[in-house]
Amino acid sequence: MPANTAERDFYDVLGVARTATADEIKKAYRKKALQYHPDRNPGDAEAEANFKEAAEAYEILSNPDKRARYDRFGRAGLNGGAGGQGPTGFTDISDIFSAFSDIFGGEGRFEDVFGRRPGQRRGQGRPGTDLRVRLALTLEEVAEGVERQLKLRKFVGCDHCDGTGAEDKQSGYSTCPTCQGSGEVRQVSTSFFGQFVNVQPCPTCEGEGRTIDEKCHVCEGEGRVKGEESVTVEVPAGVSGGHYLQIRGAGNAGVRGGAAGALRVEIDEQPHEHFQREGLDVVYDLYLSFPDAALGTEATVPTLRGRAKLQIDPGIQSGRVLRMRGRGLPEVGGGRRGDQLVRVHVWTPEQVSGPLRETLEQLRLEPDLKPAPGTRDKKGFFGRVKDAFAG
Repeated sequence: MPANTAERDFYDVLGVARTATADEIKKAYRKKALQYHPDRNPGDAEAEANFKEAAEAYEILSNPDKRARYDRFGRAGLNGGAGGQGPTGFTDISDIFSAFSDIFGGEGRFEDVFGRRPGQRRGQGRPGTDLRVRLALTLEEVAEGVERQLKLRKFVGCDHCDGTGAEDKQSGYSTCPTCQGSGEVRQVSTSFFGQFVNVQPCPTCEGEGRTIDEKCHVCEGEGRVKGEESVTVEVPAGVSGGHYLQIRGAGNAGVRGGAAGALRVEIDEQPHEHFQREGLDVVYDLYLSFPDAALGTEATVPTLRGRAKLQIDPGIQSGRVLRMRGRGLPEVGGGRRGDQLVRVHVWTPEQVSGPLRETLEQLRLEPDLKPAPGTRDKKGFFGRVKDAFAG
């Protein structure tokens, strides 16, 4: 049996140095997972414990933030370390497959390596594939969170045979004559180094251990048909483009009762008419005329929650940034909220004529209108950021 996971170092579990790169950690985990996989070690409790232990180590060390906390504080720096499940919270082998299937090649599923998922019973069918959709959101929807109904065209379970694929869904099966119900075939080869056993899914029953006597006339033995289904997606406030939500069981239905795939909803944040996003902050460009900048004014500016009034002090300079606290975006899953930054630009007309030109010619001579950059704040961009209070 492996040492108690509360005492073993995660780097020792994977057999890598503390300076190991992300690729080295990934390769080490893949090697351990293949070595201790339950299908290669049926009934071996020690191998299963080693498999879970390797998954726990990889879950921490593959995440830069968790790895940094672990390097600094050990297991004490990991949330959820107590409660009997360890920092990962895995309760069974299926959880590990769902979490780390992306590193095992092919379509990213363990069944591509071993023919079926761990814990999958013979006769349970093949799992369905995942679906991916893009969800366009405005910045206002990102700020508040949103619930959307998505209509998906996908494989759904056959109602006629209840997804079994058999016309007689109760007893329309026979034990596979090729594998005798085991769902796998073994090929033994002998070489100079000894005997090698190659275990693969049965080609006759495709790993299910049974065959259908009479196929369902609706789905032709697949246990699924093409159809449509509506899925409710709840998007939390504060997400950004590139984030995604994964909904288990909302993908394509499996073959003959196999588990349904997942639905991956990718967030597509739309460009905004007024704002630019910088993390949790939003930036708005405010253009002022020279008289308003010199004399001060009250400007009305858009925010993510409507319009607000902003007091402009006399003599404000182009480039000054006013901060409207709490008017930005919320942090996903946190209590922090960003600000709205208002960048001031003093507008200069490109063409002037008539009386206005004469007035500007007279003002050109006024000493108070001569640029005096030495009197301005020299702290740079962030030194020119000033809190603004909106009405």
